[in-house]
Amino acid sequence: MNACKPDYAGICNASYTLGEVLRRWVLFSLVCFFLSACGSNARAPVEDRSAKPKAVPASYSVQRGDTLFSIAWRYGLDYRSVASRNGIAPPYTIFPGQRIYLAQNPPAQTRKSTSSSSAKAATVSAPKKTTAVVKTPPPVAQKNATKTSSNKPVSSWRWPTTGKVTRNYSSTVHKGIDIEGRRGDAINAVAAGRVVYAGSGIVGYGELLIVKHNEVYLSAYGHNSRLLVAEGEQVGAGQQIAEKGSSGTDTVKLHFEIRKEGKPIDPKKLLPTR
Repeated sequence: MNACKPDYAGICNASYTLGEVLRRWVLFSLVCFFLSACGSNARAPVEDRSAKPKAVPASYSVQRGDTLFSIAWRYGLDYRSVASRNGIAPPYTIFPGQRIYLAQNPPAQTRKSTSSSSAKAATVSAPKKTTAVVKTPPPVAQKNATKTSSNKPVSSWRWPTTGKVTRNYSSTVHKGIDIEGRRGDAINAVAAGRVVYAGSGIVGYGELLIVKHNEVYLSAYGHNSRLLVAEGEQVGAGQQIAEKGSSGTDTVKLHFEIRKEGKPIDPKKLLPTR
């Protein structure tokens, strides 16, 4: 065998045919390419999971910090339907460990047990003797009064913050709009209403506020850096309720949604043109 000094590609030109040289050169080039690709430090983008719909389970066990509104919001349901299915009356008080049925009605045994317990409690707590008769307003009148006030239509909508819309609504992948801005920018209520959720318990939304405007519409404000109002608080149209941030995401923005009877709709169809 003839001795020779390999070139920089590891090929000994004196020992191989032209075809062998070309084959080895192609192999050497491919190895270099793959090594270069494997050494890349590219990072996958942070995914905003607020747009991904969740499959509705048959039931849900209430966790600390949950409200009926946040549970219904998480699964794209109307809170009124959830309350009705589970026999929960306004103001929709729930407690940790309680089983909330979402995609099916409670088992007959559970309903019977609940009814029996309620009846037993009423019997035990009822006084044996009545010494005075207290007149109360007719129940129907009270119900109508509540319904009238809670069904008051939204007189006008306004934008929740300044900034360019960087991502629009999509009925399949993005249930609201994203509005860019700087950390600390004011987030304002788009209409008058009551705060029904304030917290970070819904994955993908960061620090979140949900405002109930009437029996039909709810609005949500996600990724805030600071919440300025608490659950149960009444807010006016245009009132500052939070500060813009990046909680639950990788960029400063407001993720804003409006839901009609529990279903997401395009906010830009209600917001004024600007």
